[in-house]
Amino acid sequence: MENIKIAVIGLGYVGLPLARLFSTKYKTVGFDMNPKRVEALMAGHDSTLEVSDELLQSAIANGFICTSNIEDMRDCNFFVVAVPTPVDRNNNPDLSPLYGASTTIGKVLKKGDIVVYESTVYPGVTEDECIPVVEKVSGLKYNVDFFAGYSPERINPGDKEHTVEKIKKVTSGSTPEIGKLVDSVYASVITAGTHLAPTIKVAEAAKVIENSQRDINIAFVNELSKIFNRMGIDTQDVLEAAGTKWNFLPFRPGLVGGHCIGVDPYYLAQCAQRYGYNPEIILAGRRMNDSMGEHIAIEVIKLMLKKGIVVINSNILILGFTFKENCPDCRNTRIIDIVESLKEYNLNISIFDPWANPAVAMHEYGIEITNELPSDKFDAVILAVAHNEFKFIEMPTLCKEKSVIFDVKWMLSAVQADGRL
Repeated sequence: MENIKIAVIGLGYVGLPLARLFSTKYKTVGFDMNPKRVEALMAGHDSTLEVSDELLQSAIANGFICTSNIEDMRDCNFFVVAVPTPVDRNNNPDLSPLYGASTTIGKVLKKGDIVVYESTVYPGVTEDECIPVVEKVSGLKYNVDFFAGYSPERINPGDKEHTVEKIKKVTSGSTPEIGKLVDSVYASVITAGTHLAPTIKVAEAAKVIENSQRDINIAFVNELSKIFNRMGIDTQDVLEAAGTKWNFLPFRPGLVGGHCIGVDPYYLAQCAQRYGYNPEIILAGRRMNDSMGEHIAIEVIKLMLKKGIVVINSNILILGFTFKENCPDCRNTRIIDIVESLKEYNLNISIFDPWANPAVAMHEYGIEITNELPSDKFDAVILAVAHNEFKFIEMPTLCKEKSVIFDVKWMLSAVQADGRL
């Protein structure tokens, strides 16, 4: 292990924290195709806010480098792939980032090197899809000239408590010996410990079911929310009462976005369909969770009508646009579903989010947002994301004399909000 030199391909929410952590023990190179991203990182700032400026600058001072030059990885022998694995418009897995990373590694791979994938995939992708690309580009033979592993990422964006080194890591290797080596490399920096899975496919399957399970549980409480809403029962009161039992799982209703929970079930579903099985519960959960943005919009319109508020040309304020609280990540944000549904009613929509980058929101969604709280009065306010900053907003100051406040995240009491999930 003394001769290990690590290259991490992909310096986003997953790759950068991992590369920074590895750099505390090994000579480490971070590679990203985006020169502007690399330039910002080498200047000592991470725009995702996953790695503090202090930690990043310290790592760079101690030899950690970020680069867009493939030649800077030439003498590395332990490659870690941490690129996104999104879905396309039809919710089919898009493996193109993985193919691209595998091609890049193939150009610098040498005999004896190890390639470890961290990106979320369905069982079989590492060995059946990625490794053949590496073999073709490098001209080397798998498990003879080079080896592989899979260690699924468990990063929770915006979470400063459960950082990468504090989350137990699943590891695996293409041979038993390589599995032990991969496990030892991760165990040397992961203070929470590791779990060595028997095969790469087992590790892949473990990752894809983690978030699928969470997705299904959230779908269940989302359905409960819809039911109890019709019955005039407060869902939060019900869940708090049920939660007094020791084995009741404390899930809450809400929007399910981001790069994991809202995506991983589609990877598992497609894999199941390839084997001739139609995954009914998994896809039903996805349909339920994907319907929540429209459901929230409809509930807001209903409340406005009940109060006698003219809907057409009314002014609506949405608080929050990122996919989760206290995080600048807008990937797969489901707030966009609320926006698109409300647009059908010819409303004037304003979006305030102190965390989101307005340029990113415009580029990715064609949506204009602001980092400054508007001084206008609104016919309806939707508290969509639980940013800490929103705890200090006096909601009545944003409202007209007759208006609606809808609390998606249960930040307000039932008395303060006209409607909640």
